[in-house]
Amino acid sequence: MVLLAVENRQPHVYELLLNRKIQKDTVFRIVDKDGNSALHLAAMLRDNLPWHIPGAALQMQWEIKWFDYVKNSMPIHFFPHYNGNNQTPKEVFNESHKELVEKGGKWLKATSDSCSVVSALIATVAFATSATVPGGIKEDSGKPILERQPAFRIFAISSLVALCFSVTSVVMFLAILTSRYQVKDFRRDLPRKLLLGLSSLFVSIAAILVSFCAGHFFVLKDELKYAAFPVYAVTCLPVTFFAIAQFPLYLDLVWATFKKVPKRGSRDDT
Repeated sequence: MVLLAVENRQPHVYELLLNRKIQKDTVFRIVDKDGNSALHLAAMLRDNLPWHIPGAALQMQWEIKWFDYVKNSMPIHFFPHYNGNNQTPKEVFNESHKELVEKGGKWLKATSDSCSVVSALIATVAFATSATVPGGIKEDSGKPILERQPAFRIFAISSLVALCFSVTSVVMFLAILTSRYQVKDFRRDLPRKLLLGLSSLFVSIAAILVSFCAGHFFVLKDELKYAAFPVYAVTCLPVTFFAIAQFPLYLDLVWATFKKVPKRGSRDDT
């Protein structure tokens, strides 16, 4: 029962067996016909991906979490160290997950490539807008003419926020692209960099849209007044669609990163 639960990635069944008052020395130390313990089976990757979560990198992250969970569920050296092929669980894990690591690296590169382009574009625009003063400056004091206008303050703050977070996003995506993509990197390092990069990207998108609307409001406020707001909404649609398209990935990433024990069901099932 223990071997089947571990091999088929059934956390609920494994937790139930852990909490039952049974003789763990006889139940959890058993091996299969090839000498594989429960920890060896936790290290093996089946042909079909067991976790219902998109992205090879997140699959790899949960495989590591599952292996660590089974490993830490019992005292050190509780499980037999070698199987019939004289391999340790760690060696089995590294060997069976080579292809998934490669796929995860490609998935992260593709995601980081597409997002870094948007981040760099926002950083360029944010830098230009943050250095621009709507309405000009006073010649005698050098202060902005519209400094007392609420829209100007919104413009100045949002431009700075967009610049800061877009640069942060670019740095995070570049860090992912230059990573070595080792097995241990998929546990925390790479997912957290991707999470921070996407978070910064979404904040910078929102900030640059607010900055654009606030800065352009001075041009249209006398002619269109409140009719300008629908115009701004339509103008922001393309960038908003990109954010909406990436948001499900962001939710899956948050859910996968902060779950200590992998779950068989998808995020929508919990």
